[in-house]
Amino acid sequence: GYANPDQVGSGLLMRLYSRAFIVADLDDSRRVVFVSADIGMVSQRLRLEVLKKLKSKYGELYRQDNVILSGTHTHSGPGGYFQYTLFWITSKGLIRPSLNAIVNGIVKSIDIAHQNMKRGRLFINRGTVENSQINRSPFSYLENPASERSRYSSNTDKEMVMLKMVDENGQELGLISWFAVHPVSMNNTNHLVNSDNMGYASYLFEQEKNKGMLPGEGSFVAAFASSNLGDVSPNTKGPFCVNTGESCNNPQSTCPVGGAKMCMAMGPGNDMFDSTRIIGQNIYLKARELYEKASQEVTGPLSSAHQWVNMSDVSVELNATHTVKTCKPALGYSFAAGTIDGVGAFNFTQGSVEGDPFWDEIRNQLLGEPSNETKACHKPKPILFSTGEMTRPHPWHPDIVDVQIAAVGSLAIVAVPGEFTTMSGRRLREAVKREFDSHGTPRMDVVIAGLCNVYTHYITTYEEYQVQRYEAASTIYGPHTLSAYIQLYRGLARAIATNTVQDLPRGPEPPLFNIGNVTLVPPLTADRVPANKTFGDVLQEVRQQYQVREVAEVTFVGANPRNSAENATEHNFLTVERYASTSDSWHVVQNDASWDTRFYWTKGLLGQSRVTIQWHIPHGTKLGTYRIRYFGHYRKKLSNNHAVSIPFEGTSSAFEITAL
Repeated sequence: GYANPDQVGSGLLMRLYSRAFIVADLDDSRRVVFVSADIGMVSQRLRLEVLKKLKSKYGELYRQDNVILSGTHTHSGPGGYFQYTLFWITSKGLIRPSLNAIVNGIVKSIDIAHQNMKRGRLFINRGTVENSQINRSPFSYLENPASERSRYSSNTDKEMVMLKMVDENGQELGLISWFAVHPVSMNNTNHLVNSDNMGYASYLFEQEKNKGMLPGEGSFVAAFASSNLGDVSPNTKGPFCVNTGESCNNPQSTCPVGGAKMCMAMGPGNDMFDSTRIIGQNIYLKARELYEKASQEVTGPLSSAHQWVNMSDVSVELNATHTVKTCKPALGYSFAAGTIDGVGAFNFTQGSVEGDPFWDEIRNQLLGEPSNETKACHKPKPILFSTGEMTRPHPWHPDIVDVQIAAVGSLAIVAVPGEFTTMSGRRLREAVKREFDSHGTPRMDVVIAGLCNVYTHYITTYEEYQVQRYEAASTIYGPHTLSAYIQLYRGLARAIATNTVQDLPRGPEPPLFNIGNVTLVPPLTADRVPANKTFGDVLQEVRQQYQVREVAEVTFVGANPRNSAENATEHNFLTVERYASTSDSWHVVQNDASWDTRFYWTKGLLGQSRVTIQWHIPHGTKLGTYRIRYFGHYRKKLSNNHAVSIPFEGTSSAFEITAL
C-alpha cells in the first residue's frame, strides 16, 4: 500500500477476508464469479495461481474470462505476493507463505460459494455518500476541460452502487457495494493488519446480519469493493503541515518548513482508529439504507469478456486522422513523492515536470538510463525508473494486462487493472455505456471494479497527466493510457452486446516467472522464553475490574505469530470470554477479528518475544466476569535439524466489568 519499508507487521486489529459471489443462469450454461479480497490489490501472480487451482478443481467452469478478482485496496495488509521486481523493493521480495495464504483463501471462498448455490434474485440500488471523501489531487482535476467538469457537482464520485442478493424465499444472502475511496484511514505509522474503512463497513454489516455470531462466521456476506478511487482520499480534513498546522493544499503539496514530507491529510477522527470507524460507519449506514430500499430487480442473461493486451504497445485512434501509442512502463519523479495520504522519500515533490541531475545520475549508475524513445513517449513525465527497460532478475513491471467486463443482466462490471482517477472512471463508464446503447443494449448500469487481476498503478486523464502529480507520475503506460483502455473496454462491451465474445482474440498470455521464495524476510528461528518462564505465562496481568470504554490489557510470554499462520490458516490468536455461572463455563464473545480487540507482537532479543492483547471494552458490553486468552505456536529445533511448531495457550486472570 504505502510502499514504506519501515511499515512492517507487528500485530492484528481485524482479519483480512476473501468474499466470493457466484451468479449462474438458471440453466447453468453461464457463470460469473466476483471476488472482493481485503488486500492492497490483486497481482498477476496471485490471479494466475488462483486460476490454476480453479482449473484443477473445476475444469473449464471458472476461467480467466468469468472470474473477477478485485482488491479492496487496504494499505494495512501483507505485501510480497508479486512477481514483478519493482514490488519486491519495499515488500522484501516474493514471500511464498503470504502468497499461498492469499491464493488459498480466495480459492476457499470460491469453493464455499460454489457449494452454497441457491436459486435467488438480485436487486440494484444507488445513492450518494456524504462526508467520506476528498479529491487529493484537486489541482490535477482542474486541468480537465471546464465543459466536462461542469457536468458534475463534485470532484469525486459520491455515488455508491449496491447489488443485493436474496434466495427465492426472500432469505438474505449478501451484497456487493462499489464506492470510490482509498482505504487509507489507517496511515503509514500503523503496524496492525486490518482492512481499513471498507473492511470496517463489511464488519458492521455482517455483524448486524449474522446476529450472535463472531466476526467471520455466519452466512451473510457483505463486500465493500473498490472502484475508481485513484485521486480519492477519506482524510476529509484535508492536507496540513504536521509541524506548523497550516494548510498545504497547493499544487506541490509542500510545506514552507520541511517541504513535502510534512504535508499529511487528516481524517475526521481524533486518531486513525477513530477516523477508520467514522468513515467506515458512514459507508455502512448508506449501504444499509440502499439495501433496505433496493427494489429494482436485475434480470437478463449473463456474459463475460476478457482479453490479455500488451499495454506497452497499443495504437489508439483518437479520431479519423490521429493515432497515438502507449509506452513501455515507467514511473515519474512524483511517484517518489507519495501523496498526502502517505508521503514519499527524500526531497521529491508532487507536480515535478523536471528531472534532477543528482537523482538522474544515481539512477543511471544503479539501474541504467531510460532510452530516448521511452523519454519521448512519456513526455512531460520526467522518468525516475524506466521499469519497462529493466529486466533483472525479472521484468520490473507487467506488459501483458487483463481487460475484462462481466455483465450480470443489466449490470456491467468493468474490471480494471489499477486505480482510475475520478474523471478517468467517469469517461470509461460513459464510453462503455454508450457502446452498449449503440448496439441494442440500452439502460445498462455500468460500475467500475478497481484493482483487479494485475496491478498497473494509476490511470489519469490526458489532461491530468500533464501536471504530473503522484497519480500521473504513476500512470505507467504514458499519457494515452486512458484512451487505450477506453478503446479496449469499448471492444469488450461491443462483443457482449452483439453476442460475439467468442470472436475476441485472447491476446498474448502473461508470463509466469519461475520464482521460489525470494525474500529478505528472515526465516523463522527457534522461539525462546525468559528464565523460569514458559510460553503463555502472564508477564503483566489485567486489573481486577474495568468499566465500559476502558481498555483491558494483558501481556504474555509470546512466540512469533508466523509460526501459527504458517501452520493453520484458521488459527485464532485470541479470545475474550465471559463467565456464565448457570453453566459454570466460559463463552467466547470476541476473537482476533473483532474491531475491539488488538493483538500486538513485540520481538525481543535471542528469540524471545512478548504478546500484548488489548480489549477496548465497547459501549453496551454486558456486566460480569471476563478473561482474555492467547493462542500461539512456538518453534522448537529438533536434533536432526528439523523444526516443529508446538501449540500453547495463555490465560489472563478473571476480571469484572462493572457499572459506571
